[in-house]
Amino acid sequence: MNLFTDISQIEKNNNTVVTIGTFDGFHIGHQQIINEVLNNSRKNNRRNLVITFEPHPRSVIAKDFNIQILTTLEEKIDLIAQSGIDNLFVINFTKKFSELSYEEFFVKYIVNRIGISELIIGHDHKIGKNRGGDEDKLTELGTKYSFSVTPVSAVELDGDVISSTKIRHSLMDGDIEKVTRFLGRPYSFTGTVTKGAGRGRTLGFPTANIVVGNGSKCIPPAGVYAVEMYLRGQSYYGLMNIGVRPTFGDTVSTIIEIYLFDFNSDIYDESVKVNVVKRIRDEKKFSSKEELIEQINLDIEYGMKIINNLINNKSR
Repeated sequence: MNLFTDISQIEKNNNTVVTIGTFDGFHIGHQQIINEVLNNSRKNNRRNLVITFEPHPRSVIAKDFNIQILTTLEEKIDLIAQSGIDNLFVINFTKKFSELSYEEFFVKYIVNRIGISELIIGHDHKIGKNRGGDEDKLTELGTKYSFSVTPVSAVELDGDVISSTKIRHSLMDGDIEKVTRFLGRPYSFTGTVTKGAGRGRTLGFPTANIVVGNGSKCIPPAGVYAVEMYLRGQSYYGLMNIGVRPTFGDTVSTIIEIYLFDFNSDIYDESVKVNVVKRIRDEKKFSSKEELIEQINLDIEYGMKIINNLINNKSR
């Protein structure tokens, strides 16, 4: 896939199928839009190009709005590349850029510089300052500048129209199964293994402390989860605890710890990817170390059942 970060890198080609969006999460609704772009470009022997933005527009437009993103730019680039798209243009979304009207944006960036034969837009998608460019306005532009507009219907699952906002809310509610269905894949994050207090090792359950590289990445709420972790190209399974370790009261900041089943290697400073499989329980304070150890053993037993089901489903 060709990745462009400056419009001067893109050769103008009026025979281009274009779609535009933030694509946070790259959920199955987004994937349907991308499939439409791919199908239409291949059917008509046209170039395809996806336009997205960095940072998330709401973090620029909404004053003091600290949005937690579902996909970092690196994750989004990787997912779009995996989809089969040939060209991706990432626009630096600034305050100045946000002041462009939909027509100014279209003429300056797409009509005059990129070229377009067809625009694919998602359900209720709006473009430009104050989201002024809706489907009707964009269709008028298409008539004016000789390109067609193809809307893609909303995707519904479990009676809900899929959206990044709903996925974000479900994630923060701990509904991991719903998040997985809406994304079409497990929710994941990446980070680096760092040295912790060694508390898990003293309990007999050595854990890897994970520091997430992007502070805007949405992380599930405090609790215990079954996870799959990718390390050095290999997949491992285990349990993840997110929280403040209330039994010991030795921290006030949230810590992400992962205990891998049947694993005992030094992995400090390693980069890892974590797939969140299922939420097991809330984080809680135990009255003694022995009570905590008993609960951890129960969590491991239940976690192994979850992972065995996952492995069996993968092999089908």
